[in-house]
Amino acid sequence: MTTDGTVPLSRGFIRDMANFDSSTVLARHPTFIAQVLQIKELSSTQAGGPRRFRFVLSDGDHFVQCMLATQLNDIVLNNRVERGHTIEVRQYTPSEMKEKLVVILLDFEVLMQYGVRDKIGSPTSIDPKINRQGPQPAQATYSNGSTGSTTFYGEQKPQVAPKAESTYSAAPSYGTAAPRPHNYYTIEGLSPYQNKWTIKARVTFKSEIKHWHNQRGEGKLFAVNLLDETGEIKATAFNDQVDQYYELLQEGEVYYISKCRVNTAKKQFSNLQHDYELTFERDTEIEKCSDAGATEVPQLRFNFVETLGKLNDVQKDTIVDVMGVIKTVGDCVQITSKSSGRPYDKRDIVLVDSSGVSVQLTVWGTQAVQFSANQDDIVAVKGAKVSEFNGRSLSLLQSSTLTVNPDISEAHTLKGWFDMNGRNTTFSSLQSVGSSSMSGRPENVKTIKQIRDEQLGMQEQPDYFTVKGTVLFIRNETIAYAACPTEGCNKKLTDDGDGWRCEKCNKSFPEPVYRYILMFAIYDYSGQMWVSSFDDVGRVILGKPAGEYMRMRDEDNSAYLDEIQKCTGKTYLFRVRAKAETYQNTTRPRYSAMSATPLNYAQESANLVKLIQSFDLA
Repeated sequence: MTTDGTVPLSRGFIRDMANFDSSTVLARHPTFIAQVLQIKELSSTQAGGPRRFRFVLSDGDHFVQCMLATQLNDIVLNNRVERGHTIEVRQYTPSEMKEKLVVILLDFEVLMQYGVRDKIGSPTSIDPKINRQGPQPAQATYSNGSTGSTTFYGEQKPQVAPKAESTYSAAPSYGTAAPRPHNYYTIEGLSPYQNKWTIKARVTFKSEIKHWHNQRGEGKLFAVNLLDETGEIKATAFNDQVDQYYELLQEGEVYYISKCRVNTAKKQFSNLQHDYELTFERDTEIEKCSDAGATEVPQLRFNFVETLGKLNDVQKDTIVDVMGVIKTVGDCVQITSKSSGRPYDKRDIVLVDSSGVSVQLTVWGTQAVQFSANQDDIVAVKGAKVSEFNGRSLSLLQSSTLTVNPDISEAHTLKGWFDMNGRNTTFSSLQSVGSSSMSGRPENVKTIKQIRDEQLGMQEQPDYFTVKGTVLFIRNETIAYAACPTEGCNKKLTDDGDGWRCEKCNKSFPEPVYRYILMFAIYDYSGQMWVSSFDDVGRVILGKPAGEYMRMRDEDNSAYLDEIQKCTGKTYLFRVRAKAETYQNTTRPRYSAMSATPLNYAQESANLVKLIQSFDLA
């Protein structure tokens, strides 16, 4: 600190950045002190993307444009740094963008706070291409002999040959300096305007190899997501580079990567926020990081939705990060696409959390087949897509990642809640009740009278709605059918005397798997209606697999009837599909229950209180 109480700036530092390459500057100046001359928010290039701020910093002699790393945005938003302040920059990356010197600010501390008028010195701009011809003096001299500037952060003036030599020796070319951990470029700082850089990044996701065929030929590709402490970026390999790098790059490992092509990101194929993406080329260099520095690179970065209940406020097709407790794990089944005829593997998982709701997460492909997490495990999902099929649900994309029992504070908090309270909580399904209003009450909830009065299901397209009904009667003559045990088939079997045969699979089995096919009546204060359902809803209403009831019927029919009778008189929220059917020249709606959720009485009570309070009793 000087005698007047001010902090001395790192004079000549910006000149060194213009004269020398990144490795030399970082070695000579691991930190520097500068004054903030300007802070400006940039226009966003992507809807919903992070806010970006540009700084202008001065060392008293020159000023330089800087970009603030997005993880430091709160420093600006909370007014902890303002124009005129003096800061110590502790981590940064110098680079060139469009032939201009730009510094990426990764970490700094405010040292002194000055007013706007307390500018130190008369800083001027500097051109890295001009100054790399040779060192420059501390203060630029102009052709007319004058110095100084008229604006707060100086004006760019034409520069002439220096009057004196710099005390620093000439710098070696980029990449010849010995590697140092702080010499690497940051992912956030990558752009097409740099051609000499090396990043140290962790592979957080690696796709399968995909093949394509079109009019221009055929080929193959795979993609990875790369992460460092500043951000995440997608990188793609094509054809020969697939053979070269697919086995080398492994999820969870850290690598030094350089000499890739930097392109504008294709947002439709990625869930990352970076404006650019990388393409591996013939000259790309990738080396596995095996030193202790690999531990400095973070494992994963999440931006969780506050709770699963908040998904009601998220727009359809939004990509989100979520965390929940696995309530149920469904079987892996195979479905056939109606458009392409191709088979797909899928598995449905139900997640819950402290918001008191459950949401279905669908896992596809290899992830569905290899899924190994268990009930009550905590899962953190990065990059899930919000769907609106029969209410809110989630779906994994090819670029999504799912981590089981992550060692992060949010996961420990959720696990503690579940062990203390969550195991005995009754959850309401986002999929069964659809979107919620701001009051938390399900939208499109109908009484039975409203369903009939509005003639739901009588139009060309089916109608979907939620009804709160009590089970009045369950037809007990036929509650289940003999289904094929082949995973994903579920076709009805025929008893051929020697076993149970599936015509679709062309196989015979010693025993079938029984699946529910229920017909039951529900009622509310306004009326009564008949509803059909299949296995998922049947398990909720009858409480056990259909096979147990079928064995009970064969062994003791009276006990079988008594057990079914015990399941009546219970109230559920039913998600119903209504579609017109014609039988003997008579058209009428058929109601099918797609899901059934036991009532959350705490939420129902709160809804009733709000409803009462909404009446004007004055």
